[in-house]
Amino acid sequence: MVEALPIMSSSPVLELRGLTKVYDGKFTALSDVDLSIQPGEIFALLGPNGAGKTTLIGSVCGLVNKTRGKMLLFGKDLDEDPVGPRHQVGLVPQEINFDPFFTVAESLYIQQGYYGQRKDEARVKEVLTALNLHTKADALTRALSGGMKRRLLIAKALVHRPRLVFLDEPTAGVDVELRRDLWTYVRKLAAEGTTIVLTTHYLEEAEELADRVGVINEGRLLLVEEKHALLRRLGEKRLVVTFTQPVTTLPEAARIPGITLAEDGLSLVYAEREGCAPAGDLLRALYTQGLPVCDVETRHSRLEDILIDILRGKPSSAPSSAA
Repeated sequence: MVEALPIMSSSPVLELRGLTKVYDGKFTALSDVDLSIQPGEIFALLGPNGAGKTTLIGSVCGLVNKTRGKMLLFGKDLDEDPVGPRHQVGLVPQEINFDPFFTVAESLYIQQGYYGQRKDEARVKEVLTALNLHTKADALTRALSGGMKRRLLIAKALVHRPRLVFLDEPTAGVDVELRRDLWTYVRKLAAEGTTIVLTTHYLEEAEELADRVGVINEGRLLLVEEKHALLRRLGEKRLVVTFTQPVTTLPEAARIPGITLAEDGLSLVYAEREGCAPAGDLLRALYTQGLPVCDVETRHSRLEDILIDILRGKPSSAPSSAA
């Protein structure tokens, strides 16, 4: 039986230092990536297709041979011990990868054996119940629907109680119910101390779950930041005010940077960003001056808006850190 590594809560779960992967001496999939993942956090690694997300995960999990750099997993250098620390890692890959001739429960018992664990029926039942697979325990895996197969992939990644779990596009092409079930279970795992690294193209998923966000593109890690701080720093609140009759000029109290008055005078738009006057101050000035306001609409930036800006190279107002 594989012995669990000692838990060191003050140390990073994963440290990458200058991680680089070059294929055939030509294509650079990862370029000098520095990253530190903390215990118990949910970290969202975001970027377009081909950005390097799966290569990074594969390098840590032993599926990809790095070109250079250092990887420390639970404080252990993977160059010195490439097997032991990885027994504490779970991976939900993008591809279906189980034998179609075993039952669901048998697949999980086999997975426990891969990680040097004895058959644990209670743990298998717990995971199947958590992922709403308990009624399919005796079904052959080839008979499962697409959504059920995806649930089984997640169960396989979790059945050996890993301390670090990589979810690589875990809800790609599945129904809303599975996505919500997974969100609930991910939060439960994180609350129990499991560290989660999530890649997803459903950015509302990352916005809902992540503590921190990393943005990668063309193999380079562009930004790592706490999610709420990122939304404050690069996001905006857009205020749209509609008038019942044309407004030709704004009162002095309402003339603040960032306002755009429509040519027909029937509306104005204000983009409130960090360091700017609050939108509430503008509304107060409009009402105080008796302007004919008939409707007010607000919209906050989403993580998707910010990611698009970053990938398009819009400058950020502060440097980011991979720590």
